[in-house]
Amino acid sequence: MIRILLADDEAMIRAGVRAILTTDTGIEVVAEADDGREAVELTLAHRPDVALLDIRMPRLDGLAAGAEIIRAIPTTGVAILTTFGEDDYLARALDSGARGFLVKSGDPRELIAGVHAVASGGAYLSPAIAARMIGKLRGSGLSRSTTARAQVQTLTERERDVLALLGAGLSNAQIARRLHLVEGTVKGHVSAILTRLDLANRVQAAIVAHDAGITID
Repeated sequence: MIRILLADDEAMIRAGVRAILTTDTGIEVVAEADDGREAVELTLAHRPDVALLDIRMPRLDGLAAGAEIIRAIPTTGVAILTTFGEDDYLARALDSGARGFLVKSGDPRELIAGVHAVASGGAYLSPAIAARMIGKLRGSGLSRSTTARAQVQTLTERERDVLALLGAGLSNAQIARRLHLVEGTVKGHVSAILTRLDLANRVQAAIVAHDAGITID
């Protein structure tokens, strides 16, 4: 069972997100908060698998709350609920260690898929925002897809396989099963990918995979 902390200052949004999540029998919303400070306190109390946080909340915004949660409870994955037009906040969330970026008005299946990915140790970006985020993280010049494809060509064939699965939001354990490798070997490949591509974390790696067009289901 995936245990969720849901935080949004709008009761109707919380109700809608909760209704979507509870259509999956493997997900349980164990606590709800209407501000960022309460979200941190409830996360400390309930130790959920995933903290699903709105960006704009009173007392403490979702970015600051997420950063506190990640520092205090690294085992809780943080996913950010966003709306279109909040791209500038997403780079900050990425830097803080958030692993999920979900659009409130997106396909309900994306919300559920994102929660599963983050809970399993992977990363997830709603397709609608993945392409926009890459522009915030890469410089100008060549097109994003051209730049990403050039980066991917610097990897070994096995590293490209791992990167493609990172782009699909899989955890190290899931990648190991898919590629018939031991988990420690996958961890080594992920580390090599991040170093070679000069990336801070696996979410940035997932963005490169999306932009290069190498993600697989």
